[in-house]
Amino acid sequence: MKIYSTDKIKNIVLIGSGKSGKTTLAESMLFEGGVIDRRGDVLSKNTVSDYNEIEHQNENSVFSTVLYTEYNGKKINIIDAPGADDYVGGVISSMRPTDVAVMLINSQNGVEVGTEIQSRIAEERAKPIVLVVNHLDSEKSNFESTIESLKHSFGKNVAIVQFPVNEGAGFNSIIDVITMKMYRYNGNKAGVEVLEIPTEFADKTAEVKNELVEKAAENDESLMELFFENDGLTEDEMRAGIRKGLISRGLFPVFCVSAQKNIGVSRLLEFMTNVLPSPAEMPFQVTTEGKEIKCDVTEKTSLFIFKTSVEEHIGEIVYFRVRSGEILEGMDLVNTHTQNKERISQLFVVAGKNRQKVEKLVAGDIGVTVKLKSSKTNDTLSSPGFDVVYPNVSFLEPKFRTAIKAVEENEEEKLGEALNKMHEIDPTIIVEYSKELKQIIVHGQGEYHLRMLKWYLNNIYKIEIEYLEPKIPYRETITKRAQADYRHKKQSGGSGQFGEVHIIIEPYTEGMEEPKMIKLGDKEYKLSVRGTEEHKLPWGGKLVFLNCIVGGSIDARFLPAIVKGIMEKMEDGPLTGSYARDIRVMVYDGKMHPVDSNEISFRLAGRHAFSAAFKNAGPKIMEPVYDVEVYVPADRMGDVMSDLQGRRAIVQGMSSEKGLEKIIAKVPLAEMNKYSTALSSITGGRAMYNMKYSDYQQVPMEIQTELMKKFESEQEEE
Repeated sequence: MKIYSTDKIKNIVLIGSGKSGKTTLAESMLFEGGVIDRRGDVLSKNTVSDYNEIEHQNENSVFSTVLYTEYNGKKINIIDAPGADDYVGGVISSMRPTDVAVMLINSQNGVEVGTEIQSRIAEERAKPIVLVVNHLDSEKSNFESTIESLKHSFGKNVAIVQFPVNEGAGFNSIIDVITMKMYRYNGNKAGVEVLEIPTEFADKTAEVKNELVEKAAENDESLMELFFENDGLTEDEMRAGIRKGLISRGLFPVFCVSAQKNIGVSRLLEFMTNVLPSPAEMPFQVTTEGKEIKCDVTEKTSLFIFKTSVEEHIGEIVYFRVRSGEILEGMDLVNTHTQNKERISQLFVVAGKNRQKVEKLVAGDIGVTVKLKSSKTNDTLSSPGFDVVYPNVSFLEPKFRTAIKAVEENEEEKLGEALNKMHEIDPTIIVEYSKELKQIIVHGQGEYHLRMLKWYLNNIYKIEIEYLEPKIPYRETITKRAQADYRHKKQSGGSGQFGEVHIIIEPYTEGMEEPKMIKLGDKEYKLSVRGTEEHKLPWGGKLVFLNCIVGGSIDARFLPAIVKGIMEKMEDGPLTGSYARDIRVMVYDGKMHPVDSNEISFRLAGRHAFSAAFKNAGPKIMEPVYDVEVYVPADRMGDVMSDLQGRRAIVQGMSSEKGLEKIIAKVPLAEMNKYSTALSSITGGRAMYNMKYSDYQQVPMEIQTELMKKFESEQEEE
């Protein structure tokens, strides 16, 4: 195919709620550009995008799909991103290589929860947005209500470029205030009539145009001057103002389409080729070291890998954006993360699973290669000596967790390899091999997300798996001081074992003073600290060990063994087998034998003394608590609040945000199991939430008692 220069390239990502019509619009865009001869549809399972079997079964997008079309001598790279919240990782990764987000709005529903999720992601990444109102051919379409919801959500910078003449079942015409023409469509490529605007729409057209011209002029001082001098702007001046407003997110232009009937698509493509910024017009890409890299073919070569997939008969496919310079077949590059060399043996542009070979790609273009040795998503490849590293794509925190195991034990290793591959394909699938819980924990964005993972493991990797309820990583600690001593004595012929340890334990807090005198009951213990060891624990918190031995009752060479014994019990807590934390241990006395004392004796004595003291020190179980934000329509607020209260949530605050009610709460992780499914059921899929680890807090006493009984029962069974 033709090699396009940087100024002839446009990069867009199609975003929007599920069922807003992104895949159907992409199909029409490829049809209009001549990349395909006939349009497929989602129900017939023959679209260029959504070509995976699991997408055919679900009838929606699961992965982002890279596409392209050619129009007006320009190349438009398109990424069709998933709409469902569970697959939001595809939206985030698709925003990195693209310059403009084209957000579809279902005119039957206006701004939906998915719209809010994705607009927030775009805002955080300073991504320009073009708003496209779709489904205007539906009987339930309501363009005016949709515009109101857009203005409520996106603010005063929403600017109508087009409005429908006859929305509803007979929709076939739109009025465009940039060209000041009416467009009538019959669904074919050549079937567009360009007409003068009917008289009955003259006043509305003038009003909409004036508003657009003012908003376009606001983004450039010189245009503002021309606007006042000439009482308006020319078509070219309007385009310049819209382009500047788009780049700065000072303008959100609104277009009208029926993607299903191919109405308005050719005009939308015309706008994209004439107005959307090329990669060279966008802000420079900044490296991890803060260096700005110009998107220019004259610069040294660099590319960023934003997506990896695996396909039968081909293997691993790597999708990248050329950030600078140009890529040619046979070029040798360096992975700046690993310093490994990679040869670009083949270059392709893709439309779904259809690949077309090219000899070269220039700065700003999006392409594909295969058979790289070790480069994956988030890697940077560059010319030797051009040592740049682009920042990783930053994904959202996972919201759903489950334990996973292979049905056949002999497939555990195969399962581990498959899970690592799935993480490379979808970085929002996070695999945790928990030594603490003795489970493999898989984290994702929701239940449907992990259903997709199960489908892949069963059907592609041929591994039968089962999901189990994940254990909770509780922590154990103490609330008061306690004393204990333990003598380990064993004699069985020859040298025996002997070690005696006397300890006091207490809760540890940062900055606490060294003890000098401790009173426990009727006894007082005078302590003299000879040495302090702080052990920062891998699972959080500390163990602080104080050597208070006087008179040599325990030789210094046995102290490390005592610490080791205590640490063993902290790794296997006395109450539930969970990790213990934040405890100060003072060894103040003991006994040893000149022949029988050894390291194992003092390790066991220290372990048992610690366990005995722990149970008398007001032990408590701590549970992980998460900060949870729930965005919910006002009419479902009461139901969601009731459900949260049933999950032991502590509500921290409530507010309104862009048409939704926001609930901020702290919720124990133990209560968040399958919350995404419950929230969807309560709200009819109209709510969303995110969660992030906050801290550990004490569980209620009745729950602590249940957990201890359960642990004791499990120990007896073993």
